[in-house]
Amino acid sequence: MTAHSPADAPLTAVVTGASSGIGRATAARLVADGWRVLAIARREERLAELAAETGREILAVDVTSDESVAALVARVEELFDGSLNAVVHVAGGALGVETAAEADLEKWRRMYDINVLGAVRVTRARAPAVRASGRGDLLFVTSVAGHEAYPGGSGYNAAKAGEHMLAHALRLELNGEKVRVIEVAPGMVRTEEFSLVRLGDQDAADAVYDGVERPLTAEDCADVISYALNAPHHVNLDLVTVRPLAQAVTHRVARHQGL
Repeated sequence: MTAHSPADAPLTAVVTGASSGIGRATAARLVADGWRVLAIARREERLAELAAETGREILAVDVTSDESVAALVARVEELFDGSLNAVVHVAGGALGVETAAEADLEKWRRMYDINVLGAVRVTRARAPAVRASGRGDLLFVTSVAGHEAYPGGSGYNAAKAGEHMLAHALRLELNGEKVRVIEVAPGMVRTEEFSLVRLGDQDAADAVYDGVERPLTAEDCADVISYALNAPHHVNLDLVTVRPLAQAVTHRVARHQGL
């Protein structure tokens, strides 16, 4: 399968959640692939580190704020003359492991606001530029949690299922246009913050990966995202589920097996 060549005119992308984890790795990978990238996240100091490393453009944006997303629109106009080939939605996250019967509704609201409404805000703001590009992509990094429920995951399951259905509906709504809608749903990925933010304790976060020698890395996910975006534009990877070999489904993981 022939991929986009960096020798062509550079393609342009916005990557959300780019201050750490999959977002950070994806922004770096696309720059290496020859894309012009605007990396956005809430934490400006972390973004500055990325700019120093790769030379990519950065902007502090909170996807839960309409005003902040409006600043994104202006920056894209300034950098890319209003043309945009791709939006990669990585901003998201899980909070807590309470059961539905003991739900902390503030955590549920926060997860829904980031994972679903954040993706909607950015899509609504930047979809016109992507549609006008003639080679557009809306790529959503969801999770296997949006496809498989598990005990203690109900809030995150619900939020990621909402994002999954957003992508599915968009694909129907944009059918006939030169815009691909792609969903990448990772399983167990070890990053520096995801489980720590969710559980609030380093020992508990480390226990998630106990006995799994090779969980996915952020770079593994960035490889998949890069392939999906750089594939010939008539090839649409509607849904890619990517897991480490040790993980059969969300709640079935082979531990201490050398995997």
